[in-house]
Amino acid sequence: MFGLGEAGSLFAADLAAEGHRVTAFDPADVPTPVGVERSDDPRDAVAGTDLVIALTSAADARTALTQALADIPDGALYADLSTSGADLEAELARRAAERGLLFTDVALMAVVPGKGLRTPALASGPGADRYVELMAPMGAPVESIGGRAGDASTRKLLRSVMMKGLAALVIEAMRAADQAGQAEWLWGNLTSQIEAADGALLRRLVEGTGLHSERRLHEMEASRDLLRSLGVDPVMTRSTVESLRRVPTEGVPELPEG
Repeated sequence: MFGLGEAGSLFAADLAAEGHRVTAFDPADVPTPVGVERSDDPRDAVAGTDLVIALTSAADARTALTQALADIPDGALYADLSTSGADLEAELARRAAERGLLFTDVALMAVVPGKGLRTPALASGPGADRYVELMAPMGAPVESIGGRAGDASTRKLLRSVMMKGLAALVIEAMRAADQAGQAEWLWGNLTSQIEAADGALLRRLVEGTGLHSERRLHEMEASRDLLRSLGVDPVMTRSTVESLRRVPTEGVPELPEG
């Protein structure tokens, strides 16, 4: 195992609890999970293994693979869970193949705390099916989508545009609400909207923007000005204004049926 951050430590602990020998490497000063053997050298961490799970940041994905590449046993499976871009995943897959290793790009599709090893995931690339075979007996819900390394990460990154963007919007709105003395009201309103949300609402938001872009543009310009008056930099709201300005010429995407 490479990486013992929040997600990596939970994966490592669950693997150890399933009775597997887990040897991990992380250069950071982080705790070692119960049942996990900690190595000070990445080469020792991969000795004799048939599966290497790298759960690092995307910035560390290349280093994670190359730091002990020559010492990973031939035919082992290298699973990269960093959610790097497709180009980097393809590069990692090529390097692994040149070394005689199977490679899979694994995208975790939910938050890991509370789920650990049983976090829903997608796997792509030449080693995707093998990863599913290894993880399924432990109850890990991994779906192989085959294809190329990077296809799983691409799906997650597309989803992240909305999911991480939503978090950023809520943060900006709540900062402004704090300044306006309306935090409790806004939080209650937002949570009720999310609890009642469904696919039909999402469709109305998108298709309604195409029909009412001018009115929504004026509303969001007023929202931007409100945030400025409250001393909050409207980073996300400015982006919404710019997006709405483009709708009359670019339209909105056609949504799939169903």
